[in-house]
Amino acid sequence: MAANAKLTNWAGNVEFTAERLHRPASVAELRAIVTVAAAGNGRLRALGTGHSFNRVADTPGALITLEKLPRLVEIDPVGRTARVGAGLTLGELCTALRQHGLALPNLPSTPHFTIAGACATGTHGSGNSNGTLASFVSSIELITADGTPTTLSRGSEGFEGAVTSLGSLGIATALTLDLRPAFEVEQYVYEGLAWPSLIEHFDDIFAAAYSVSAFTDWSGAVRLWVKRRVGDPLPDLAPTGARPAEGQRHPIDGMPLANATEQLGVPGPWDERLPHFRAGFVPSVGAELQSEYFVAAADAPEAVKALRELQPWISPVLLVSEMRTIAADTCWLSPSNGRASVAFHFTWIADPEAVAPVLVRIEEALAPFDARPHWGKLSSTAPETLSASYKHWESFRGLLSRFDPAGTFRNPLIDHYFPRETAG
Repeated sequence: MAANAKLTNWAGNVEFTAERLHRPASVAELRAIVTVAAAGNGRLRALGTGHSFNRVADTPGALITLEKLPRLVEIDPVGRTARVGAGLTLGELCTALRQHGLALPNLPSTPHFTIAGACATGTHGSGNSNGTLASFVSSIELITADGTPTTLSRGSEGFEGAVTSLGSLGIATALTLDLRPAFEVEQYVYEGLAWPSLIEHFDDIFAAAYSVSAFTDWSGAVRLWVKRRVGDPLPDLAPTGARPAEGQRHPIDGMPLANATEQLGVPGPWDERLPHFRAGFVPSVGAELQSEYFVAAADAPEAVKALRELQPWISPVLLVSEMRTIAADTCWLSPSNGRASVAFHFTWIADPEAVAPVLVRIEEALAPFDARPHWGKLSSTAPETLSASYKHWESFRGLLSRFDPAGTFRNPLIDHYFPRETAG
């Protein structure tokens, strides 16, 4: 990083405090960087594509990007697994998988994220049977604080804490992912869904297809994004009163329609329909802030009612909001750990001071539902609130002490949630 250069996240709301940026070209070079930093009590963090909206990737020491590492993709078509470089983007991986007739079970709204960053923060797509990206991981390879390559696999001690670890156990170099045969998807948009109908038919709506999202500004009617696997039953949303859209839509009104993945029931490959935004195009609007809160699926209708009461505060600073379902998983810090969930996502205008008091209202309204915030997005939820929500909170704290006793990969955000124990 050049002197006086300013490095920011994707949205531009976070200016990183790191003193330098390393771009290792090999795992050996990465190991040397980690070893030198640890020996000098330095701090390190991995930086993906910067699609986080808080300081989860920040550090007062040095950032490491894996963008120069060899583009590792080792596919086992018989075992349906792929060992991939942690710095690959989902878009790069999808291109490789398609050549082998294989697929990930699900994808988030955009393929721009790095694989390791998405897994580390609990990022997800939508669908009652679809877990977070981390739930597809069967092993993770890390460079730990002493420079040692370490592999944790499913079933080994600490694995469930290592996949969604907020980047605080080491620098991930590779992950092995479970795959399935490639499939095609048709995407439909339905409009005009009234709020009483959404609440009454909530479970049926989100069970109507492989992946369903509901978009709203919390004032007018709701719009549904319905992604059906070719061969699955056709969704029947007639009882809800929602009507098929007559043309292509973007989740945010006024944005270029070409940026959104194709709709109107045109079948296409899984990786070109499951995301909302196309690879190579600007996702969402860019100049924005984001927050997201997960509640148990059973509580979703009541949580919707609570959020609707906040519409006068939410709508003036909102670009769009999305509701998605996520299957339960076993990753210790996954917001869906131990419970099928509904996530309430908010894309805000790029005004942190205007958004901050609205977040407080939302968190107060969702407190009765034990809401868990997304680790890579804006939140003011207190550490004591989160520690009470996560069954394995203390187990993860122990994993931190075991893998990084000197705090090489800690940063102020990790210290805030998991303070180091003091002697005496």
